[in-house]
Amino acid sequence: MKSFTMTAIFAFFCFISAGVAQQKIAFINSAMILSEMPEVKSADTEMEAMRSQSQKKLEQRVTTWQGKVQDLQRKSQSGELSPKQQADEEDRLTQEQQEISKLEQDMTESLQKKRDELLQPIYDKVNEAIKGLAKEKGWDIVFDASPGILYVNDAIDATDMIKTKLGLK
Repeated sequence: MKSFTMTAIFAFFCFISAGVAQQKIAFINSAMILSEMPEVKSADTEMEAMRSQSQKKLEQRVTTWQGKVQDLQRKSQSGELSPKQQADEEDRLTQEQQEISKLEQDMTESLQKKRDELLQPIYDKVNEAIKGLAKEKGWDIVFDASPGILYVNDAIDATDMIKTKLGLK
């Protein structure tokens, strides 16, 4: 019975490996494809403009807040404020600092959302080109070399074909 189980397991793995050996495989370099797409460059330009505008708005708030802190320190040192007034002002400045931190966090989230909104149609376009070419060529699997495949035979590199399908070549 033990040898039957071992034989069955061996046969199963042989069957699996025979199926895998018949699959057609290709790979692409999505980072290279995306870096050459004008849509990505346009999205990057738009994102940089938004980031710059958000940064200026945040810097203005911080500068105003810093001025208030310096004014409080000056008034405190000169004795213009009662301890109660000073404590109230410190509380207001602490609250304003928290609002600035929240604004910074909201801006970061907003920029990420906008980035996703701009890039998703581009990713969809690339994925459709990959799917279409895979069907045309009869590929069963398409790997992306960008994340770190160490070696791939150039004969299965489909990057140029995808770039052609996207009109980049």
